[in-house]
Amino acid sequence: MSGRFRMSVAILAATVAATTVAAVPAQAAVSRGITIPAFYDPPADLPAADGTLIRTQPLKLALSLPGITGTLPGSATRIMYKSTDAGGGPVAVTGAYIEPAAAWRGSGSRPLVVLAPGTMGQGDQCSTSLALEKGLILGIGQERSTVSIGYEILAIYRLLAKGIAVVQTDYPGLGTTDRLHTYVGRVDSGHAVLDAARAAKKLTGTSVTAASAVGLYGYSQGGGAVASAAELQPTYAPDVKLTATYAGAPPANLIDVVAAIDGTELVGALGWSINGFTQTVPALKPLVDSYLNDAGRAALADLSTMCVGDALFGYANKRSTGWTRSGQSLASIIAAEPVLKAAIGDQLIGTRKPVGVVRVATGVSDNLVAHGQARTLAADWCRRGGKVVYDPILLADSGSPLLNHFGPLLTDQGTAVDWLTLRLAGVPAISNCALLPVLL
Repeated sequence: MSGRFRMSVAILAATVAATTVAAVPAQAAVSRGITIPAFYDPPADLPAADGTLIRTQPLKLALSLPGITGTLPGSATRIMYKSTDAGGGPVAVTGAYIEPAAAWRGSGSRPLVVLAPGTMGQGDQCSTSLALEKGLILGIGQERSTVSIGYEILAIYRLLAKGIAVVQTDYPGLGTTDRLHTYVGRVDSGHAVLDAARAAKKLTGTSVTAASAVGLYGYSQGGGAVASAAELQPTYAPDVKLTATYAGAPPANLIDVVAAIDGTELVGALGWSINGFTQTVPALKPLVDSYLNDAGRAALADLSTMCVGDALFGYANKRSTGWTRSGQSLASIIAAEPVLKAAIGDQLIGTRKPVGVVRVATGVSDNLVAHGQARTLAADWCRRGGKVVYDPILLADSGSPLLNHFGPLLTDQGTAVDWLTLRLAGVPAISNCALLPVLL
């Protein structure tokens, strides 16, 4: 946390009684009618070292084919590993490692890519590792309905087809039943990405070695997570041999993103953000609560167990003005409330030089995770001496913020995987920071 934010929180905590946010009970095994496997219940005591494996189990992929020498596109292992949260405390994080059936045709040891998923939701049933196993998570008429689609499978399988080993993180609290997912939390997600790389290299029986180069891949929420990880690597995980990062549509400036996302199809993400921040800093909870009306409190509680599909069905195109006592939007409240503004501002990415080469790709028509703030991230990194490849994706405005954001995920994915593969194979990339002022 920044010093300014610590001071703001300290002042707030001295004037209000900080309340503990109700997290998902450790004994809970069902979320919106979906049973969460016991694997996802963290133990009471966690190991000291970050990246330490807590437990593993074989994971059968929902989309796989039999091959001559093994399963195609590879064999998977569900993992739980130790990380450190934004408050400096230990946290258990789940994910999955996939050993590719395809050979690595580049030089050196088989590389490893950490895939940070895009927005999946906040319910434990929404985790990407469960989606790898189930493909589609569907609960209709069971308590409260839910639907989650493992859309990151396409990117994962493209990487596996290149002979690249993949480990994906579920992030803190997404899957694990001891807390809520700290959605777009800069430090939590960055640490989880780096510790996933550490955990994957501790697995036995894989072709990944200590010398394997590490790449990071993420779009949207995942783009922010890997961007944060690239900044945090020197101080948090200097042992992780980070070579290159693809950060697609990163939500680098959440103050801008909050304003852009309100009233769109994905307005539910505002609730996930608030839930996560008030869990990370409990002193914020009574302050936020003082601005919310009953509808706002009910929406945040409802969203805390929802996946993306649920939020689209339940909250698409609604405005946060309906959640507040004054009828103000959340963006205007954050702008006027110093403590909240400092808390959100503390999530800013772009204040440190990233490690390795980073490709920042953003759709010029993206008005959900606003194009402008992603471009600013690239410019900030360039000013700090980072090696940046900035790539504006030219797609027409569809009229839908969600489609404007989702379109580049698909159209740029093959290019992104190819770019990352070349970097892991040792082919250098040329920074285009000098050209950025004339690029959209």
